[in-house]
Amino acid sequence: MEPGQVVFWDPDGGDPGGPGAAGTVRLVLADGVREVPARRLPVADAVPVLLANPPENDPSAVFWAVAAEAGIRLREAGWTGPLEPAEDRWLRRLAEAMPPHAHAAPVPGDDTRLPEPYPLLLRFLGDVAGLAVRVSLRVEADDLAGGRFRAVVQVHGGAEPLVDAARLWESGDQEARHEVVLALRRAAEAWPPLAPLLSAAVPSELPLGDEEVGELLSAGAGRLAEAGISVHWPAELTGLTARAVVAAGDEPGDVPSFFGGGRVLEFDWQLALGGAVLSAAELDELAEARRPVVRLRDRWVLLDPASADRARQRTLKPLTAVDALGAVLAGTTEVDGEPVEVVTGGWLETVRERLSRVPEPGEQPPGLVATLRDYQLRGLRWLSTVTALGLGGCLADDMGLGKTVTLIALHLHRGGGPTLVVCPASLLGTWEAEIHRFAPGADVRRFHGGERSLDDLDGFVLTTYGTLRADPEPLAAIEWDLLVADEAQHVKNHRSETAKTLRQLRSSARVALTGTPVENTLSELWAILDWTTPGLLGSHAEFRERWAKRVESGADPAAAERLGRLLRPFLLRRRKSDPGIAPELPAKTETDRPVSLTTEQAALYEAAVRELMAEVGAADGMARRGRIVKLLTALKQICNHPAQYLREDGDTPLSGRSGKLELLDELLDTILAEDGAVLVFTQYVVMARLLERHLAARGIGAQLLHGGTPVRQREELVRRFQDGAVPVFLLSLKAAGTGLTLTRADHVVHYDRWWNPAVEDQATDRAYRIGQTRPVQVHRLVAEGTVEDRIAVMLREKRALADAVLTGGEAAFTELSDDELAELVQLRRHG
Repeated sequence: MEPGQVVFWDPDGGDPGGPGAAGTVRLVLADGVREVPARRLPVADAVPVLLANPPENDPSAVFWAVAAEAGIRLREAGWTGPLEPAEDRWLRRLAEAMPPHAHAAPVPGDDTRLPEPYPLLLRFLGDVAGLAVRVSLRVEADDLAGGRFRAVVQVHGGAEPLVDAARLWESGDQEARHEVVLALRRAAEAWPPLAPLLSAAVPSELPLGDEEVGELLSAGAGRLAEAGISVHWPAELTGLTARAVVAAGDEPGDVPSFFGGGRVLEFDWQLALGGAVLSAAELDELAEARRPVVRLRDRWVLLDPASADRARQRTLKPLTAVDALGAVLAGTTEVDGEPVEVVTGGWLETVRERLSRVPEPGEQPPGLVATLRDYQLRGLRWLSTVTALGLGGCLADDMGLGKTVTLIALHLHRGGGPTLVVCPASLLGTWEAEIHRFAPGADVRRFHGGERSLDDLDGFVLTTYGTLRADPEPLAAIEWDLLVADEAQHVKNHRSETAKTLRQLRSSARVALTGTPVENTLSELWAILDWTTPGLLGSHAEFRERWAKRVESGADPAAAERLGRLLRPFLLRRRKSDPGIAPELPAKTETDRPVSLTTEQAALYEAAVRELMAEVGAADGMARRGRIVKLLTALKQICNHPAQYLREDGDTPLSGRSGKLELLDELLDTILAEDGAVLVFTQYVVMARLLERHLAARGIGAQLLHGGTPVRQREELVRRFQDGAVPVFLLSLKAAGTGLTLTRADHVVHYDRWWNPAVEDQATDRAYRIGQTRPVQVHRLVAEGTVEDRIAVMLREKRALADAVLTGGEAAFTELSDDELAELVQLRRHG
């Protein structure tokens, strides 16, 4: 329950179309404090939900349903505030019966305390009954030197201005008086010093001493806010602010070593009055003060307990150099769970400004045989800046915008020691060819297969993630000048053996290259940036708690903005669609192409749903999740072709049995008649082999690349396709979805759908990249009325949420209820 709102704990199972505002709520539960998905509805909208058959096994829902009924009865009786003794006793008994979950959202800033049941119930009843008057307190100072204050009761309704309660009493508005009394009763329950107002003839004002003022400045105002009562302080008494300051000290002679070492910086509280920083002597005055109001710089100032504590304990825990840099870039840090502004000065402020500056185009390095585009020169300048400081960065441009040539230019610009590039095996040939093309004077060798020499290093060394895992010691023995992780999403799981081994390598600077820095959750971005710039984002647990939960839930928009400030200097992201990035790229058209199931496919589909849904219903836990994955896989294979699902041998006829195959034949006839070339992606190698056999029987030239294709053969397949020797390239999505340049293709067919649109986009970008001169058409084949149809809708919604967190894989559906799953997979016949 929040002022004017009811918070429902995930009432619609996370349905994005559910009522109210989606977000999260922090709850104190039996197993600890948890952040759970929630929806917030205004009280007027929430009452019908509460009364619509609340589940009997949910005590919280039952309680608030009873309270809603009571509020409706009070409204119908014309209730305006006062309670009869019998009513008051009944409501207190009802409040005493409030179950823990019904008020489990803790008091803001204090996870140890829950809202008091009775004031919470009264506030809810007032909202349901439509009481419109709101009450606040204005604190005034009668005699500052003598320590005399008073709290003046103020009243307002709707858009009406604030008036003192005394004026309201003079007006004789009995209904408004009753509402004020009810509000003050709630306030007195929350903060007992207000109780004398209830017995006053005119509840207008109340004397306050130092003790009460001090309590209001700390917990009192918070408790009153819970009861819907705000507290206003005299503007002339406010103005004392606090922020944290990183003491940069003398500029280190070697900045890269400073950030890479274990140096720490002092971190202290800084208090200011009206923007002017207080001196040490003034801080001593605050530290020694025994009153909530002090005389400072010829004026009286309110001194809240937190500021007094900061004046006494001015030193915070020292920060490592990277922690300090992260704090000043974000502009905030957290102290005792509260956000605090952070500032610095001197050389560290210069570094902050340098990193925060939008990069300008730099000069091309000598030895580069290419003309870099303007955005690539900006990327080079940015990489040069971060790596010169001994830090690292993630170049996350869209696929096809020339990350490879930009990195080659960086190596030439640095001109210092060897560069190690770690990449998927399929990209070794691409890297070698690009280096020979753009930096013919640079030495390049492979540390892969039988070619394992690291003698006389000068230039580029290329290796694969697999080789690094299998033979890390020789690579870890060298201090590299530059370490590059290409397709860095391969190390997005920081617990994987690949990620752990990559962290063992030593270098002066690290650069990650990826077109998809976030495929599933922000933890993947943390894994990449914690490798490029260790410590910048804190530990994984700290990052999840401070940033990811708040940003992913959407509950704290300011957190997303602060995280953006922190990440921006270390993550450069450009898209093909950005103005001025790649105006020479031709148009791209994407089309979902629905196809009908054949009679055979429909029969297999319905049989699989019946059989496997029965297995799902009979299982639980991990076994149930496994059955769901089995079900979804089976249905996708049936949608592709019965022969894939039935595991038929090579002599089985394929034509006339699959709607997708019939459409693919039609597309290929048109594309090849126009002298086009096409990439056909499928996530199943078995399906790719079936397509290869089918096309061969039709006399269509096709070739196949999958995860088991040797590196040298991959390079030859790419060359043949780019040279026009074969017009159809069948590709396994996982093995060929990244890194390859296949601009000969002007058509891309996704024969089956991947669960993540970012992965499909990467695959499409094999053709739609720098060097493409013809419009590219993307065809996504979707079986009508099937699970593919429903998932296609979800993928379109995901794609519209550009950089939002994406749910990955079949695991996204394993938590559905049986009814939700049946709705997802049911075959819908089209008329």
